[in-house]
Amino acid sequence: MQTAISEQRLTDPEVRIAEGVLRACVHCGFCNATCPTYPILGSELEGPRGRIYLMKALLEDRIPLNAKTVAHLDHCLSCFACETTCPSGVRYSRLIDPARALIERSYRRPLLERLRRKGLALLLPYPARFRALLRLGTLAKPLLALAAPLLPRALGGALALVPWRLPARSALTARPLHPAQGARRARVALLTGCAQQVLGPHINDATLRLLTRIGCEVALPAGVGCCGALVFHMGNRADSLPHMRANIDRWHEEMRRGGLDAIVINTSGCGTVVKDYGHIFQDDPLYRDKAAQVSAIVKDVAEWVHALGVPPALLRAAEGLSPGPPLRVAYHDACSLQHAQRVRAAPRELLKAAGFTVLEVPQAHLCCGSAGTYNLLQPTIAGELGRQKAQAIAQVAPQAVAAGNIGCMEQIAQHSGVPVLHTVELLDWATGGPKPAALAGLPGGH
Repeated sequence: MQTAISEQRLTDPEVRIAEGVLRACVHCGFCNATCPTYPILGSELEGPRGRIYLMKALLEDRIPLNAKTVAHLDHCLSCFACETTCPSGVRYSRLIDPARALIERSYRRPLLERLRRKGLALLLPYPARFRALLRLGTLAKPLLALAAPLLPRALGGALALVPWRLPARSALTARPLHPAQGARRARVALLTGCAQQVLGPHINDATLRLLTRIGCEVALPAGVGCCGALVFHMGNRADSLPHMRANIDRWHEEMRRGGLDAIVINTSGCGTVVKDYGHIFQDDPLYRDKAAQVSAIVKDVAEWVHALGVPPALLRAAEGLSPGPPLRVAYHDACSLQHAQRVRAAPRELLKAAGFTVLEVPQAHLCCGSAGTYNLLQPTIAGELGRQKAQAIAQVAPQAVAAGNIGCMEQIAQHSGVPVLHTVELLDWATGGPKPAALAGLPGGH
């Protein structure tokens, strides 16, 4: 594809990268076949090819940055199924993220939308604030649930994601260092996340137990917080980049002080962005080298456990989990894991080795509708995608659903009656840990 971007715009490093991506596109349209929003909204401008044309026209200053153009780009989930499909290797992610940053710099959204986005940036990355908000939400939920039909759609969508009861805080993550059980095979740092600390502290606990059980010393460096992904994908660089820099500094200090074989991340949406720190800071002379060193050792938890290997003696412990047939588990591919990180085989192989029957979900390449803050900002589209995902899962009649991302877990649980767990919860259980609370009604366990 030919481009005509001005020299002035090309002084921006991200625009130069975007131009190279645009030139790689041959506008074949294969990407539209796997785009979740294209069939729902039924418009060429609601698929990757149409959005690429829009972003090209914006960078060439041929169209205005108006409400209609912004809406088409806002409807993109950043699921990157189009990248998996594209025969030309177009890195769509290198277009949509700069486009969203351009929108935030150059377009003035309506007041309520600005307040909503600013509120998300001020709350979600900070566990204490997020916990306080959800606690208020759980108290008000019974009353608000009665009034749900009268609430604005965006508020109703947010209310549906508020749990009826908040889980207890993790005691394990309060300790800065967790020694390996038996001989130490590796030393790793674990990102405990921001929203996950509030919504799924049991996931971090299961991860810590699993990692130490297979021989990892696990460090939780002080000062590591939100990875920046949620706000970064909204185009908000002012709030996201400071989080990233703080994490880079803390992890780099840990690498120098005690050495790290890996930075393990159990939320694939976070892992995708942290793996990209090297790209994000490539033009920052102060952080370029440190960011690249951090990104080079980032591993999704399933990717890391699979590579390190689970000792056979631990897997044999799984034989007594259930008196009946093996648990039927539908594995859900988080978009950030299957499309962005290209990690597909590892979690399946781990679950099978642990004795579970792994079921393939039809149309697994399609997003569930969570996509970071998408189900809060675009509740109508997200709701339809969530219902479609729940219907696809129901087709294989599982006893449980496993996923590698807290956002997907919350989204699927909202639309499906099947217990939804993180992959590490099942692996922790299979190697000697406690039975996950979500499976309390099923037979078997330690």
